[in-house]
Amino acid sequence: MKDIKTTNTLLLIIVIPLIFYLLKILSFIFIPLILSMFIAILFLPLIRWMDKVRMPRVMSIVVVILIIFGILKLGGFLIKLSSNEILSAKDVFIEKAESKLLGIIVTIENFFGIERVEGENVLIHYFQKSNVMKNFGKSLDFIGDALSMTLMTVFFVILLLSESINFEKILNSTLLKSNYSSVKTFMKIERDLIKFIKVKFIISLLTGIGFSIACIAFGISFPIFWGLFAFLINFVQLVGSIISVVLCALFALVELDPSGTLLLFVLSITMVQVLMGGVLEPIFMGKTFSVNVMTVLIMLMLWGFIWGVPGLIMSIPITVFMKIIFEQFPETKKIAALMSGSEQAVKIPWKKKT
Repeated sequence: MKDIKTTNTLLLIIVIPLIFYLLKILSFIFIPLILSMFIAILFLPLIRWMDKVRMPRVMSIVVVILIIFGILKLGGFLIKLSSNEILSAKDVFIEKAESKLLGIIVTIENFFGIERVEGENVLIHYFQKSNVMKNFGKSLDFIGDALSMTLMTVFFVILLLSESINFEKILNSTLLKSNYSSVKTFMKIERDLIKFIKVKFIISLLTGIGFSIACIAFGISFPIFWGLFAFLINFVQLVGSIISVVLCALFALVELDPSGTLLLFVLSITMVQVLMGGVLEPIFMGKTFSVNVMTVLIMLMLWGFIWGVPGLIMSIPITVFMKIIFEQFPETKKIAALMSGSEQAVKIPWKKKT
């Protein structure tokens, strides 16, 4: 028995890295599949309501697809609006940035021995058209990959909502082996993930609005862009809030004098993040998001390494899903307790004593 246990442990050590390797190699399939699962779960209550009013399932799926494309169209409109905002103020901002950053860039050039024609525009030199054209092929590849993943995600959402892929039955036949347990687990996954996504969306939206208002109040250029950026990056748990504050503060350094005004602006956007992420989000999440900071960081690094930016965004929903699954088995309840940071983690027995 001891030899069998050792063999199983060694096989597990070999299999887990192999699984993560396959997830990384086949990311073009797994990213749309996992993302579509979360989207389908988000729309399941709406589908059930339409089933109650006896709407045909085909019509229900069409309504959901129209809602998704409406959200994408709204996102595209905001991106276009922020792009027009940047293009309209490009020349004015370049002049400000040139005068403000010239001293810093010259110091860096001298340190690294970089040569540049004297009197040449610094920003144009480092962001000239030739450099843009070199990256044009990569940009096209990125757009193509994003478009293909979007279409695949929509395709998987249709399959999930039409029950061609039944996640509840998959749980029943693979992990839980019990109809009652699979239904109960699926409902908990659905409830917790819907709550997480809704709260995260509202908090991110309020954060973006707060950033835009702060930029308008202090005369920072591109308030729509910074609001949109803060909204999107806030979906990356823990790290996103830090990135938005740091980048916005560095940008404000170009337009504001290093005085009390700049400090007040940095404090304003920091307070927005603290209020939204540190106060309101934990209150609204309640026990749904009972995952400790160490687990969040590990999962961010793991899924960010495997799937890049999509992995960073989906890492916390995946973590919540894994924690709920671990809670269903006596052998893995201790892992779920450690993930949630429970003080009783060490007190949970592997088996109940008779």
